[in-house]
Amino acid sequence: MRKPRLFTPGPTPIPETVMLRMAEPIIHHRHAEFVALVGRINAHLQTLFCTKQPVMTLTASGTGAAEAAIATLFQAGEKGININNGKFAERWGKMMNVYGMNVVDVEIAWGNAISEDQMRDVMKQNPDAACIWLVHSETSTGTYTNIQAMARVIREVAPDTLICIDGITSIGAHECRMDEWDLDVVITGSQKGLMIPPGLAFVALSERAWKKAASVTARSLYFDLKQAREAWHDNSTPWTPAVSLVIGLEPALAMMMKEGVENVWKRHTLLSRGLRAGLQATNLQLYGTSPSHAVTVAYLPEKGRKEFIKLLKSDFGVTVIGGQDALKDVVFRTSHLGYYDEADMLAVLGSIEYALQKLGHEFEAGRSVYAAQRIFMGVE
Repeated sequence: MRKPRLFTPGPTPIPETVMLRMAEPIIHHRHAEFVALVGRINAHLQTLFCTKQPVMTLTASGTGAAEAAIATLFQAGEKGININNGKFAERWGKMMNVYGMNVVDVEIAWGNAISEDQMRDVMKQNPDAACIWLVHSETSTGTYTNIQAMARVIREVAPDTLICIDGITSIGAHECRMDEWDLDVVITGSQKGLMIPPGLAFVALSERAWKKAASVTARSLYFDLKQAREAWHDNSTPWTPAVSLVIGLEPALAMMMKEGVENVWKRHTLLSRGLRAGLQATNLQLYGTSPSHAVTVAYLPEKGRKEFIKLLKSDFGVTVIGGQDALKDVVFRTSHLGYYDEADMLAVLGSIEYALQKLGHEFEAGRSVYAAQRIFMGVE
């Protein structure tokens, strides 16, 4: 028997308490019991996003939250900048194109984050941009972008440009202070740091963004965030929500609130440092120059490159995920996003060592667990 162990950056593992709550009898979404539940959830989401603005819950994936923002805030012909440094960053440029926007696609080599100097040049060339989209944690490459620094540069050069952040794998993993950093749109999805199944998305807009929305006729009925905000004030949603997922969201958020949002960030930092140290100790090379605390990306071993991921699954019950597009059969991605602790990292590293040994990869047995343990114990 092998216990299944999920180490993908979405879906991520679901706490037992969350699964049990979702298994309870369903309730009606307009009943007072559900309204009270949504009220508690709304308050916790504001804490998680570090904002006083409404954080609206949509029945959709994170992509739906991005589309809702674009459909609500922008008109055809407006200029939108897209910082394109990965597979998911690429999506936001495509989405703006679908909505008829004039897209400036700024390509950054995969595995890298845009620098402050690069950002300053981009904004000087496009001071009239209505918005700029950046991915905080690019899941396809495990790349972190310093959003606080980027927001500072954008405000200096183009103060009216709306700063839109894909926080799908950063909310609940990386520090993200929406109000303090003066961000205008922040989105995330349920199956990432929030530790529940796929199906919900979350989006918050700044006062600056809401003023922009007031001048725009929304181009979607279902994804009209102005309707969502009206319902939010009544602890409701404009359309039928995924009730069971919303029910499961409460205990998941309660766990995060009990731990403390800043401690959640610190835990992810620690786990990512330990996993990276462990992988390097097996003579595997890490990918990229700006590592995320949500997912670690490493090059596949030379021996057994195409068998490694399958071997982890078949022999050890461990599911990691490969690369996308040009990174297919080049890298593998291991998550530490959401419901993970130090023991999980030691378990996946031990399994990786077994798989590498079976494939004939050369390394010193036990070094990965030792390296990670030293990080976790504060020795290094």
